[in-house]
Amino acid sequence: MVQDFTGQQIIALQKRTVKVLSLGQALGGFGLGATLSVGALLAVELSGTTAWSGAAATLSTLGSAAIAIPLANLAFKRGRRVSLAFGAFLAILGAAMMILATYTQSFPVEIVALLFLGAGSAVSLQARFAAADIPTGKPKGRDLSLVVWATTLGAVIGPNLIAPGETLGLWLGMPHLAGPFLFTIAAQLSSTLVFWFGLHPDPLIVARDIAGLDPKQKNASLKDALEVVREFPLAGYAVLTIALSHMIMVSVMSMTPAHLNAEGRSLADVGFTISLHVAGMYSLAPVFGWLTDKFGAIRIVMTGQFISLTSLAVSGFWQSEFYAVVLGLFLLGVGWSASTIAASALLSETLATGQRSKVQGFSDSLMNLSGAFGGAISGIILTVFTFGGLNAAALVPAVFIALATSYSKRWR
Repeated sequence: MVQDFTGQQIIALQKRTVKVLSLGQALGGFGLGATLSVGALLAVELSGTTAWSGAAATLSTLGSAAIAIPLANLAFKRGRRVSLAFGAFLAILGAAMMILATYTQSFPVEIVALLFLGAGSAVSLQARFAAADIPTGKPKGRDLSLVVWATTLGAVIGPNLIAPGETLGLWLGMPHLAGPFLFTIAAQLSSTLVFWFGLHPDPLIVARDIAGLDPKQKNASLKDALEVVREFPLAGYAVLTIALSHMIMVSVMSMTPAHLNAEGRSLADVGFTISLHVAGMYSLAPVFGWLTDKFGAIRIVMTGQFISLTSLAVSGFWQSEFYAVVLGLFLLGVGWSASTIAASALLSETLATGQRSKVQGFSDSLMNLSGAFGGAISGIILTVFTFGGLNAAALVPAVFIALATSYSKRWR
């Protein structure tokens, strides 16, 4: 029985779980790294206007938000391996539909495809919390950040596979922009196999059994999550920070391909810029995990917001300078990484297993809804106020997080 595991066995199981999650994340990142960039370009092509360039970010994040709570409930009842595999299956279905959209030249088909592709992001988000499932009695930041960091390889290389994917697709006789989604399908399938066969015993089932929780309890609802957040305000602060940090990142990042395209930059330039942005999101994750465990989550959240403010200033003031935009997007990813890792660790450490199961899905859902809102309005802001105006607008949620942080000591 899980309850009979010794302390050493629990530690060994945790190390193995982190390795499996990290490998699955690395493989899955190869596909998702190019999804939003290609989706944004395809949305412009199929809709005929740059105003819809934010549709890729908006719809995929809406899809991720819609599946987050059901996936969390499925994970609690059946384990992480089942929920992660099901989410990846939906992402594979979405990638297949994106290819169908290129054949039919149908924007409505792309809309549905992007919703399904959002499940891939939901899987990635849930995997980081899976690293903190097993109660080892140690800080959560390091293990959580290692799983986030593992996405670096695939996510950085992924956007640079846009051009090779396009070449492969054309060689196979596929329509323009269809080829990159072949990599998405292969990446999600390989990631699923790793999760399915590697997560034995399942980390959430182990944690659930240790806590003596009934897997047949009713599904957690939005009401349940809000009740936990009201009882633990520090958890609410963590959820808010994760959501708004994601809004900042998605709103600017999702419009960057359209901005660079309007500036006359090539597809390779777009891929290079997004690759460095994604590198900023994931490559320094272990550093921020270590800093979170050593200095506390609140300080690292503030560090992340300072970096984000710097990035918005660089990209906004020098919007017509390619390498300034590249630097700004890299710093935007770094700021997101610091804030998200620190706040995720804070959420995991603040709540017990039963409470976490109620809030983590809600947190991921709110995170993606915030990103969807940012993506939805970013296309309009870009069209009316240029890329500089978009970066200025993104300052608002960053300032709000800073203000919330100033009150966080009262909630400890």
